[in-house]
This record gives sequence, C-alpha cells and structure tokens, in this order.
Amino acid sequence: MPICHATGIAYDRAGPTDDAGTVVLIHAGIADRRMWDPQWSHLTVRHDTVRLDLRGFGESTARPTEAWAPYRDLLETLRALEVERADLVGCSYGAGVAVEAALAEPGRVASLLLCAPGGSLLAEETGQLAAFVAAEDAALERGDVEAAVEANLAWWVDGPDGPADRVAPRMRAAVATMQRRAFEITADWDDVDELEIELEPGPDQRYGEIAVPTLVLCGDLDVDAVTAAAACLTDGIQDARSITWPGTAHLPSMERPDSFLTLLEEWLEERGTGLSSTS
Repeated sequence: MPICHATGIAYDRAGPTDDAGTVVLIHAGIADRRMWDPQWSHLTVRHDTVRLDLRGFGESTARPTEAWAPYRDLLETLRALEVERADLVGCSYGAGVAVEAALAEPGRVASLLLCAPGGSLLAEETGQLAAFVAAEDAALERGDVEAAVEANLAWWVDGPDGPADRVAPRMRAAVATMQRRAFEITADWDDVDELEIELEPGPDQRYGEIAVPTLVLCGDLDVDAVTAAAACLTDGIQDARSITWPGTAHLPSMERPDSFLTLLEEWLEERGTGLSSTS
C-alpha cells in the first residue's frame, strides 16, 4: 500500500505513463478507493490511473495536526506524484473535492466527470437531505455506529424510499464496510473540523470560473439535493452537460459498473485522452 509521504494519503497508481495525462478517481463520502474496483483493472491496462483515499477514509488514517482541506491533500498528492495534468473523476463528496481542486489550481485539471455531485456542491438543504442528516446524527449521538451505517445505506445506496434489496447484496455490504471504516477512523476527530479550511467563496458561487469540459452524471433515484446540485453545475459551467440514468441512485459506478466504464471510456476518448476499448 503506497502512502504519499508529503500528505499521508494512501493511493494506488498503475498503467502506462505517457503524454495523454492521468485519470484520477476520487471516491464518495460513503466509500473509499475500493469503490473503483470494477473499473480499475481495465483503466490501468491502457492509462496512467491514480485512485486515492481521502483523509479519514480507507487507509488514509493520518490525523490532521494543522490547517488542511481535502482538495489540498489531493493537489499536494498529485504534485508529489508528478502528475502535471489530470482528468478528475469524482463521486459525491469526491466530486466536490474535484471541483474545488479545479478552482484552486485550474492548470492541473484537464476535465471533470462529476458523478452524483455532493459534498461541497450541495448548496441546498432539501427535506430529504435534512432527514438523512437527522437520522445519521441521531445514531451517532447515541453511539450506534451500525445504525449510522444503515442510515447511509438507506438514503444513498437504496435511495429515498427504496427497498433494501434494490441493489445486489454484495454491493450493499461493500459500501457498509467502507462507511464503517470511515466512522471508525474519525470517531475522535471532532476537533479536526476546526482545522479544515473551506474554499472561499464556496464552489457554487464560482462555477463560471471553471473552463474545462465537464460531464455531470446523476441517477433518477438519488436524493433531490444531488439533482439540484447537478442542475446548478450544468447551468454555471460553460462547457458542461449532464446525463441522468434511470433506476439508479447515488453510486452509479457501483450499481452499473460496465455502463460507467463505457461512459468513462467515451468521455476520455472525446477529450483526446486516448482511452478506448478498441485501442
């Protein structure tokens, strides 16, 4: 397991290094870098690819001791890996980190594929989002980590009002394992929140600054706040377009791994990155 010495961030890197750039996969807040397992082996055959665990997830357990931000961790890790130009693929919380990185250091970002945009991109607290937050907070306040994990599964994997058997049991169990891991790592990190630096002004006020091609993917079973965030992104970024997948919730790349791989291949091919199933 490689750890970036500059940041303490765990990552995997594989694939041929050439002039086509690097694909960087940034996980959701209910997951870690393992969520990209279904796409990893294919991408790394043809392309220089990095996936990482954001701080507090997976194997990135280094506790911050000074001012920090997830997008800073990402950019510092890419610098340490000598990645000069990257196509960022972010899911949910990771999509927010990708957008913040593009705003903070636009020259390092070639394109954005934002899957179920969440995290710092959620500018509106809808009723559904508030209900999830209340359920998770209540579970954590009484020390019931398993109930907090289940709240995340119910809202983000099953989808609002979706049955627990809507997705394959293996996928649901995989997300539960990753979310539980995050809760365990950050159980005593309450003071760390005070050290985290937020991008100012917030991303939703600066979409017009993003000048790279952007694709936004949503599922029609996702929480309504994500759908609203997607609309704001496509309205605010000049070179952006959106796709909605029916019958899909918050983790399209895990629910429909083959379709997501095809979408990603086509997106990178369109960008001139050269990743193609026929190459």
